[in-house]
Amino acid sequence: MRWFWVDRFVEFKSGESATSIKNVSLAEEHLHDHFPGFAVMPGSLILEGLAQTGGILLGEKNNFEHIVILAKVPKIKFHSFACPGDQLRYHAELIESSDEGGRVTCTAHVGERLVAEAEIIFAHLDNMDESMSQSIDQKNFVFSMGLMSILDVDTLSQAVNTDS
Repeated sequence: MRWFWVDRFVEFKSGESATSIKNVSLAEEHLHDHFPGFAVMPGSLILEGLAQTGGILLGEKNNFEHIVILAKVPKIKFHSFACPGDQLRYHAELIESSDEGGRVTCTAHVGERLVAEAEIIFAHLDNMDESMSQSIDQKNFVFSMGLMSILDVDTLSQAVNTDS
C-alpha cells in the first residue's frame, strides 16, 4: 500500500522549489496512539511528507525518467509539533541535481510556526549498481507519472474563480 503524506501542491516551480500542504486530521489512525491524550503527528511522518515533496520536485525535473528514492537525511531538526486541525505547509528547494540523484532543503510550518527543517538526499535507483536495485521492491514507489494530478497546483480553486 502506498501512503501519501501530501494532500496537494499549492506552488510548483519546476526544477526549483515546491510547496505542498498536509491537513492533519484526527481521522488518521496513527494519531490515536501518538500520544494518548495529546495527539501529535509523528516526526517520522512529517519527514516523509518533506521527502515526498522534495522527491516529487526532483522526479518532475527529470520527467519522472528515474526512480527516486530517499538515500539519506544528513540533517533534520524538529522545532515544534503538528496536532489534529493543523495544516502543515511543506516547502522544498532543489539544491543539487545530477544523474545519480539530488539534494533538497526543506521546511515544515504550521502557519508562521516552524515545525521542522531538513536536508534530504535522494538517489536514482535505476542508476545504482544492478545488484542493489534488484533487491528493492519497485512497486511501492510513490514518485511516478501517476502523481501528476496532485501537481495540478490549485486547479480546482482556479476553475471556481473563473466560473464566478
